[in-house]
Amino acid sequence: MDSAFPIEQVDISFEDIEFAENPEPRCPVVLLLDTSGSMQGAPINQLNQALSSFWEDVASDSLAAKRVELAIVSFGPVRILQDFSILTSCQPPTCKADGVTPIGEAIIKGCSMLQERKKAYKQNGISYFRPWIILITDGSPTDNISAAIEAIKLGEEEKALAFFAIGVSDADMSILSQLSARRDPLRLQGLKFAEFFSWLSASVASVSHSTPGDIVPLQSPNGWAEV
Repeated sequence: MDSAFPIEQVDISFEDIEFAENPEPRCPVVLLLDTSGSMQGAPINQLNQALSSFWEDVASDSLAAKRVELAIVSFGPVRILQDFSILTSCQPPTCKADGVTPIGEAIIKGCSMLQERKKAYKQNGISYFRPWIILITDGSPTDNISAAIEAIKLGEEEKALAFFAIGVSDADMSILSQLSARRDPLRLQGLKFAEFFSWLSASVASVSHSTPGDIVPLQSPNGWAEV
C-alpha cells in the first residue's frame, strides 16, 4: 500500500559528506610522476620511499592533514594512481616503472582532474589555495606537448595554478623550460627524492597554515636541486 506521505529521494554524494565533515580550506597538489621504463631500479625505489615519507610528514601536521589534498598521475602509460584525497584517509600508492613518457597527456589529465575538483569545492562552499601541479621526469616527452604548454600558460596567467617542473638524471631541461615558462625548472641532485619531498611537505604545510590568497615564501631548494 502506498504511503500517504511520499518520501522524496535525495542523492547525497561522498563529496557532500566529505566536505560536511571537514569544511577546512583545501590545498590541492597534483603530482605528475614519470614511471617510464627508464625509472626502473634505484630511481623508482627511492621515489616510492620518498613518497611514503611525504605522506607521514603531511599526516603528522594536524592542520595540513585536514587541508592538503593530493592527486597522483603516473605516466607511461598515463594512470590515475590516486584521485584527490586527504592523506590520512588513504595509503601511498606504489609506483612501477614501465612504458614511455607521455608528458603532454599526463599534464592535460592533471589539469582536467584539477578543474573537476575545483568545481566540487565551489559547489560545496569550500575555499582553496592556489593549486600546485608538480611534474617529475627523467626523460623527454614521447607525445605532443603543445596543448600542455598552452594549458599551463593559461593556468599561470589566470593564477589558477602554479606549475613546477623537476628534472631527474637525463631529463630534457630545454623541454621543461618550454612547459614551465613562469618559473625555471630545477634539476634534482642525483636521486635526492627524499630531500625534495621533505621540502615539498614543509612547503605545503606552510601554505596550509596560511589563509587562501596570502603570499607564502617558500624555502630554498638548495638541499635537493642543482643550482
